[in-house]
Amino acid sequence: MRRPSPPLFLARSGYRRRRLHDAARLVPVFGAFLIFLPILWSPGETPEPDTARDGLYLFGVWAGLIGAAALLAPGLRRSTGPDAETELTPDPTSGDPN
Repeated sequence: MRRPSPPLFLARSGYRRRRLHDAARLVPVFGAFLIFLPILWSPGETPEPDTARDGLYLFGVWAGLIGAAALLAPGLRRSTGPDAETELTPDPTSGDPN
């Protein structure tokens, strides 16, 4: 007898949680790209670098990354379902001293 096949689609909450984790993993990569982007900018009309504009840009990127992390953090904190819970202390009935 054949086993029933698993459902074709994931539950909506599990799918959204995985996509939220994927987005959280991409925030540092996207942030690194934005931080290194001023290196590619062409210099202005003057030979001196425009450090004020670059400093404001970097501060804006930094603040934006903090905002993105703040928006993603509440969804990452939630853990629902039996597979999301992890036990950090050993089971005293198992007899394993480790």
